Amino acid sequence: MSENRDKSNTNEAGKSNDSEQGLENAVEVSEEALQKSGPAGSPSPRRLQRPHSSPPRFVTVEELLETAKGVTNMALAHEIVVNGDFRIKPVELPEDSLEKRVKEIVHKAFWDCLSAQLSEDPPAYDHAIRLVGEIKETLLSFLLPGHTRLRNQITEVLDLDLIKQEAENGALDITKLAEFIIGMMGTLCAPARDEEVKKLKDIKEIVPLFRAIFSALDLMKVDMANFAVSSIRPHLMQQSVEYERKKFQELLEKQPNSLDFVTQWLEEAADDLTTQKCEHSPPAGEEAAGSREAPGLSPVAVQNYAYLQLLKWGHGQRPFPETVLMDQPRFQELQRQLEQLTILGAVLLVTFSMAGPGVFGQADSAEKLKMVIKILLIDMHLPSFHLDDALTAIGEKVCVEVSSCLSRCGLAPFTTDKETVLRGQIQAVSSPDNPVRRIMDSRILTFLETYLASGLQKPFPTIPGGLGPVQTELEEVAIKFVRLVNYNKMVFSPYYDAILTKRLGPA
Repeated sequence: MSENRDKSNTNEAGKSNDSEQGLENAVEVSEEALQKSGPAGSPSPRRLQRPHSSPPRFVTVEELLETAKGVTNMALAHEIVVNGDFRIKPVELPEDSLEKRVKEIVHKAFWDCLSAQLSEDPPAYDHAIRLVGEIKETLLSFLLPGHTRLRNQITEVLDLDLIKQEAENGALDITKLAEFIIGMMGTLCAPARDEEVKKLKDIKEIVPLFRAIFSALDLMKVDMANFAVSSIRPHLMQQSVEYERKKFQELLEKQPNSLDFVTQWLEEAADDLTTQKCEHSPPAGEEAAGSREAPGLSPVAVQNYAYLQLLKWGHGQRPFPETVLMDQPRFQELQRQLEQLTILGAVLLVTFSMAGPGVFGQADSAEKLKMVIKILLIDMHLPSFHLDDALTAIGEKVCVEVSSCLSRCGLAPFTTDKETVLRGQIQAVSSPDNPVRRIMDSRILTFLETYLASGLQKPFPTIPGGLGPVQTELEEVAIKFVRLVNYNKMVFSPYYDAILTKRLGPA
């Protein structure tokens, strides 16, 4: 590896801004959700009624600001640990925005001024030397403590006092300085930037060259920050559990009712499991027939069931549990992906059943059909999306692909009646009560439940029947879901255990 990469600029992370309101606003957000939910389709009053066992106390503005800062830091640490794809991205101002126009005007004025100075006779190097100073500081910031040789090289060649003296005596070779800077950037940049840095050598005019150098340095800063994030993630994982738990405890001390919705969530999960076990337990005599006690209801099983319910959550109708509030967007995204997988799996199952297993036995044909369906379902999360219309289009595309596959296999094409039946069965998937759709949904949840119970330490469980065509996508979702759940359990297990001990008794 080249000598580089350990300057942490994680404060640039924009995602922490989205968590500014954090957990301390959980109560307000939840109450707003309750006010917006109408009678139609709302859950039962028992599920929406907010407990009042712990009345909130008044806090000072200073306490709230301190808490908000702690929650923001906690949200950033949480984002880095939980999101394996977390990346800091360069700031891109919206097109035609005032900020972008102002930035372009200011930059143009600066570079025009530099161009005018360098065009004087003799050239004036005030602006150029200032730029070299900024470049020097940026290059030094990329170095590790052990990069003594590189540090000495940068300090020696980019000695501003010496450069000023050379400029005053008409002996400054700005082109030579630029060549050194480009060479040092090539040494320090990430491999992905090699080509970009090489292109700098082709720029001969000084002003465009300096502009390109600064653009490349900005990208290198982002690369360095992302490298720092990936480097600290293993160490952050060790500390973030205690850190998040400590911050949540501080919040709980200021707002004692910050576990009310968590309590409802876990108690409802326990009630549902108790009912299910009692319904499926065969009576052992007259005395057992009247008993509602469910044997073997463990806290782990209740928590796992509760987390699975988050994948079916009515986000617009009821408040989200406080401990998982920072991850609500992630659970919503997982919910969206699973809904899409359910429709995709149901359509593929209907198609393969009618066309016969031999028709799509070739991986290319099955994958092509799956890709066509996925593209037509890609906007399922948008309000403008209409599943009925999408399934109509999918039915047409599927019939075309089936006919093409039958032709390649040397088989007779579908009759018009059979194509009509296939389109009708695909269209029927739009109903949540469609048997095929319900089967797919149930088997997906069974797979996730089994994998969650394994604790992410074992290979994937056997994929249930009918889910083979979407196995890859389902396993990707399962990994994200289980990692998210396990981390949340590690942070908040003391609170969950206390709640479930009251509900279930000592383990």
